[in-house]
Amino acid sequence: MPIIESTLLCKKYDNRYVLRNINMSVEPGQVLGYIGPNGSGKSTTIKIICGITETFEGEVKVFGMDVRKHFLEIKQRIGYVPEQAALYDLLTPIEYLRFTGLLYNMPEDKIRNKSLDLLRLFELEKQASDRMNSFSKGMKQKVLLISGLLHNPELIFFDEPLSGLDANAVILVKEILLQLKKAGKTIFYSSHIMDVVEKICDNIIIIKDGEIIAEGSIDSLKEKAQRGSLENIFTALTGDEAGNVNTASDFINVLNG
Repeated sequence: MPIIESTLLCKKYDNRYVLRNINMSVEPGQVLGYIGPNGSGKSTTIKIICGITETFEGEVKVFGMDVRKHFLEIKQRIGYVPEQAALYDLLTPIEYLRFTGLLYNMPEDKIRNKSLDLLRLFELEKQASDRMNSFSKGMKQKVLLISGLLHNPELIFFDEPLSGLDANAVILVKEILLQLKKAGKTIFYSSHIMDVVEKICDNIIIIKDGEIIAEGSIDSLKEKAQRGSLENIFTALTGDEAGNVNTASDFINVLNG
């Protein structure tokens, strides 16, 4: 049974469709790369599957359960790492992670021990008791990553998880993704960083203007598009290569003018 399944998924805002007829099936243990230009509907798709956005057309099932009817049961079994989230800035990381862990019914001692261990890995141990209103975007992103994985979920959604991270943290997160894949976790990964998608994903869906325009393994997409890298495939399918070159050239000319 697919762990995620959507049929004719549509979503509109103010009578304008931002998602149209999204059909997908994700098997347990699969790593799906979900990529597309800004505004193509990636985050909207994730929010619907996670049960955050409740109004939509079509059908979505997670763990075989309808997200409209069983969103609480589903949320207990998934992890979600958004690109940006409203943290409770007046809390400390250890307080925020305690709050998160209790939502997942984790024992208090386990929450504290795991939180401190994970904060140490992200070099935030010394800031564990500091208020987060003074944290940089990258530091907050590290706390978000920890909170999304703290309860060891079966299914994990990453929406631009590398946003704002420093170079060392990016390397660590890439390795964590590989280890999660080896552990058999099912991962729904949305990102603009193509080398990570190409490296870890078993299947890739490319979305543009709310519609799926290509799907398959990296090898099958390369064969179809006759391109050597995912970045080139993405550009060929979603953009104007000549236009990009001309725009970049004009940009440099303006800088030099």
